[in-house]
Parts: sequence; structure tokens; C-alpha cells
Amino acid sequence: MKNENIKNEVISSLIWKFLERIGTQGVQFIVSIILARLLLPSDYGVVSMILVFTAIANVFIQTGFSTSLIQKKDSDELDFSSVFYISLLIASICYVILFFAAPIIASFYNMPAITSILRVISLTLFFGAINSVQNAKIAKEMKFKKLFLSSLVAILISGTTGVLMAYKGFGPWALVGQQIANSIATTIILWFTSGWQPKLMFSINRVKSLLSYGWKILCSALLDTIYQNIYNLVIGKFYSSSTLGNYNKGEQFPKLIAVNVDGAISSVMLPAYSKQQDRKDKLKKMVRRSIVTSSLLLFPMMFGLAAVAETVVKVLLTENWLGCVPFMQLLCIVYALYPINTANLQVIKALGKSDYFLKLEIIKKVIGLFALIVTLPFGVLQMAIGQVLVAILSTFINSFPNRKLLNYNYFEQVKDLFPSLIISIIMFIIVYSFNFINLNMYILLIIQILVGVIIYFGLAYILKLESLNYMIEILRSFLKKKEALK
Repeated sequence: MKNENIKNEVISSLIWKFLERIGTQGVQFIVSIILARLLLPSDYGVVSMILVFTAIANVFIQTGFSTSLIQKKDSDELDFSSVFYISLLIASICYVILFFAAPIIASFYNMPAITSILRVISLTLFFGAINSVQNAKIAKEMKFKKLFLSSLVAILISGTTGVLMAYKGFGPWALVGQQIANSIATTIILWFTSGWQPKLMFSINRVKSLLSYGWKILCSALLDTIYQNIYNLVIGKFYSSSTLGNYNKGEQFPKLIAVNVDGAISSVMLPAYSKQQDRKDKLKKMVRRSIVTSSLLLFPMMFGLAAVAETVVKVLLTENWLGCVPFMQLLCIVYALYPINTANLQVIKALGKSDYFLKLEIIKKVIGLFALIVTLPFGVLQMAIGQVLVAILSTFINSFPNRKLLNYNYFEQVKDLFPSLIISIIMFIIVYSFNFINLNMYILLIIQILVGVIIYFGLAYILKLESLNYMIEILRSFLKKKEALK
């Protein structure tokens, strides 16, 4: 009975997390299309340059302690309040550093306008400090339904702000305004809906205890964030802001899909894994289910997007953005591998093996930096190809510890996702072939999407993929429960 309750809790949390992601990112997707039509690649490039630094600062504020709160079985009010105040302190320190470093960063890029943009956008660090603890509380209790309304309202407010500012000719400041508005709206809504506010209590011993686990996760996240953003740093320095804008827009579409599909699953699975950390057999089944289910959803999206990339750009972004197409196609491969990577890393976190996690990140980032250095002289496209090779190698590296921890080796994992991969490749070949037919681009895109959906799910149904049946049963169960509540 207990196992059934856990299963229902996980499924319900997954569905609400998916709804939150799909709702908010669907709106964000529409907003990004409108902004891309109003702004130039160079505008996106300017903001992308400075987001490198706020992203790194946010790692210190939002990572490590939050994961520790979720992973710790008996985290209480004193833990949460202590982390809240220490996060605000860290945010203050990071803001002061970025405020005074802004002119130096502007000089590095030889763009004086960056100074004021960085100082303003860095204000989001304070809101991130507040939200990180509230999000950890919600994730700990697996009450993801609470995030649905707050995220949707926040993205509507921030999207409207960004579009209006872009329409009025604010250029890159429209993207800054969007980020600030989203942070403020999210903070206000979560403050009243999360069911948690900080108490006047603090324990440095609790902070040290949480940090003993969290510092390795923080270091791992810091390595990953620096690595993920180093391409923006390098491209912004050695190439034009327009090239950086095209690279970022090429990454935006696959990242938007992958992070939300895989992120919805991983954010639910970490607390679910943590609850089962003493039952290795149960954990293995949950990890397998996570890999198979997320692959069933993500593979066709990534391979499908790669097939229709040029048509999508022409229809949604105009021909001004055609330079982003090859980056989009290559990075679809990188993000298609998210399910296997995330599932392996999340279970390592849940088992408390943060030392393993840190070692894996160091190994992968050393390899990644080597690939960056080797490909840098040849151009941005070659740098993207290097990312693909590193991503493929990373799947093996991330899975290696679970060969021992869960008796779940790499070849078993590949076997589990292989059916979805083969069907996705077949679908890609057929859909991509339509690009050689001379059709109106709007009609072509509609045909490609319809053909892709029919082929993928048709083959999945004919081959009786167990993961497809599982997803159908989940939806049926959820709809029955919603109907019973009426």
C-alpha cells in the first residue's frame, strides 16, 4: 500500500510539473518568437554575454543548500530558515562583486553599455535567493501543483513587459526588463502561495551540516554552469555579437524543450529517489522508468526539431535568423541525451554520493574544455560539433557509478532507450526528406509536423513499446481522478 501511495504521489507530481512547464514555457516560447521578430541577433548577443556572470552567481545562491534540504530526510523549519538567510547574504556578496566588476567586464568585451545592463539584471540574484528555499520546500513535499499558477502568471507578466519594451525600441533592455519582471512576479506569488515564510531563527551548525553534503553539489553545479556558459564567453569575445545571438537562438529551441521535459521529470524524481534511497532494487526500477519515459517524449521532439529546423526558423523568426539553423540541428543531439544523463546524476545525488557527483563533473569538464580549445580556431560550427561528441561521451561517464551502485550498467541503459532512438531516427529521415519538396513554407511545416507525429507514435504503437502504454495508463489514471473529484 505504501509503494502504491508513493507511485501515485510521483505520478501526480510529474503531471503537475509537466503542466507547469508546458504552460509557462509555451507562453515563453510565444514571447521569444515575438521578441525575435522585434529584436536583432546582436541584441540577444549583448544580453547573453552578461548572463554568463549572473548564472555563475546564481549557482552559489540557489544550488547546494537547496539540494541538501531536499535530500536530507528530516530537514525542519530551522534548516529552511537558516538557508534562507544565508542565501540572502550570499546574494548580497555576489551583487556587490558584480556591481564593481561590471566596468571590467564591459572592458573585456569592449562594450561600455554592458556596465549598466549587468548592474540592473544582477538584482535578480536577491529574488533567486528567496525563491530557491520556497522551491526546495515545494519539491521536498512534492506539491508541484502550487508552482503551476505562480509560474504561469509570472511568465505572462514578464512576457508582456519584454514585448512592450521591445516594441518601444528599448533593444537589449527589453530582455533585461523581462528577466526583472519575471523574478519579481515569481517572488511575490510564491511568497503567498508556497505555504512557507522564513522564521526568525538561524543556526550556523545547521548551515555547516547542510553544506557538508551540499558543497560538492555546489562545486559540481559551478563547474557545469561555467562550462555551459563558457561558449557564450568565448564566442562573445572572439566573434561578433550577431554570431553569439545566432548560436544562442539555435540553442534556445532544443534547450527550451529538453530542459522542460527532462527538468519536469528530474525535479520530481530527486525527492522521489531520496525517499527510496535505502531500497536499491526499487531505485533501479525508478531510474529505468525515468530514462525510458523521458526518452519516449524527448527523442522525437529533438529529432523532429532537427528535421524541421530551417522551416521553423523561416516561419517563426524570419530569414534574419537562418544563421542559427546549423547550431539548432547539432544542439538537438546534445539535448536529446539529457534523459540518460539526468537520471544517472539524480540518483547519485539521492544516494548522498556527492563526492562521486563532483568527480564526474570534473572529468567531463576537463574533456569539454579540451574539445573547446581544439575546436576554437576552426569556427563556432566546429565548436558545436565538439559539444555533440562530448555529450555522447558524457552519457557513458555519468552512467559508470551506477554500474556498482544500482547494478545498472551503460549497455542496459542504452538498451532501454534504444527503441525510442531507432524510431526517432526513422522519423527524422522521412520528415527531413520533405525539405527537398518545393512547397509553401507554412504548408511544409504543417505537413512535416503531422507526418512526424504519425510516424513516431504509429511505429511506437505497432511495436508495442511498453513506455507508450505506461504513459497512456498514467494519463487515464490522472483523468479518472480529476473526473472523480468533480
